[in-house]
Amino acid sequence: MYARNVSIHLKANTPGSLPGRSKRDVLPLLRKQNGFKDEISFLTSDRSEAVAISLWDRKEDADNYNRDIYPQVLTSLAKVVEGTPKVEAYEVSNSTFHKIAASN
Repeated sequence: MYARNVSIHLKANTPGSLPGRSKRDVLPLLRKQNGFKDEISFLTSDRSEAVAISLWDRKEDADNYNRDIYPQVLTSLAKVVEGTPKVEAYEVSNSTFHKIAASN
């Protein structure tokens, strides 16, 4: 399993619109992608920062999304995002939500 961690700085007076935009614009795109499993989103208490962690079957699935679809996501979130989101990728070593195949 593979994870993408996206950290976002939100524009002032717009954080309330992020969950709605995510449900309307981002999640439908993610659900159509091969290998997509789940996304978990977080907002800081002052609503100035957000983090979204998406889980994927394989690194190649996340890479394809990053190359082919993620630019559309950035465009749809442009009204609420300030600057360029920071994207980090990880191999998932443990999860209580999903079974992870043991690697040899």
